[in-house]
Amino acid sequence: MTVNKSSVAEILVEALPYIQALDRKTVVIKFGGNAMVDEALKSSFAQDIVMLKQVGVNPVIVHGGGPQIGKLLEQIGKESRFIEGMRVTDHETMDVVEMVLGGLVNKQIVSLINSHGGRAVGLTGKDGGMITACKMKLGKAELENQDLGQVGEVESIDPAVVRMLEGDHFIPVIAPIGVGTDGTSYNINADIVAGRLASVLGAEKLLLLTNTPGVLDTDGKLLTGLSMAETDRLIAEGIIHGGMLPKVTCALDAVKSGVKTSQIIDGRVRHSVLLELLTDSGVGTLIRS
Repeated sequence: MTVNKSSVAEILVEALPYIQALDRKTVVIKFGGNAMVDEALKSSFAQDIVMLKQVGVNPVIVHGGGPQIGKLLEQIGKESRFIEGMRVTDHETMDVVEMVLGGLVNKQIVSLINSHGGRAVGLTGKDGGMITACKMKLGKAELENQDLGQVGEVESIDPAVVRMLEGDHFIPVIAPIGVGTDGTSYNINADIVAGRLASVLGAEKLLLLTNTPGVLDTDGKLLTGLSMAETDRLIAEGIIHGGMLPKVTCALDAVKSGVKTSQIIDGRVRHSVLLELLTDSGVGTLIRS
């Protein structure tokens, strides 16, 4: 394929002010959805992360792994059960969660980033006492007798180990597993961990990769550049609903707690991270203060 050299130069110049604005800033990225299972998308994501680090940005990755957990549970003959979209996590299931998230998936992401020239280090929230968690309780009265098992919510985050790795020019890759004060391990939603971590780190941006273009209006048009007030209004009017609601709530909470912008981006697009961060057009919904 012949590439117009002038076009390449224009693309690089377009990226320059974004690179300058993000110099030495932290960007927390939740990696999930199709981007985690499609080989071409996984490779392009790893390249994006290495590129960001190379130009002076500090990416911090938090990843999910629900489909991989479900697949291994099926292989060992254990049925997956969900309440309100959350996986019921008994002791045996928690062992599988730790094996898949903290082992298999985490190390695959680390290896992929490193194969493209990065210096990634894999962690779980248990490492360095990073994520202190407690058992999640369901809020709805009709579900109060339901037990999610070892599904947790974040009580606090100690970012010391992440800051240490950033200072040594490493790329942290974090599995969303926390630990209680009694030593119990907890499976935590990766979006929530990414949002809370972005807040604690004082991140410039939070990116949530999804399997959708972003937030759409009633006509299917992509919405972006939303203020906190506009986002609250869209939620109140029911325009933001269903599976998008918890992601937007997570993104909105991060902005309300001091993160400059949150972006919900289409992880099905190759190099979506670079397109969102370093170009004028972007590939998703931006929420700002």
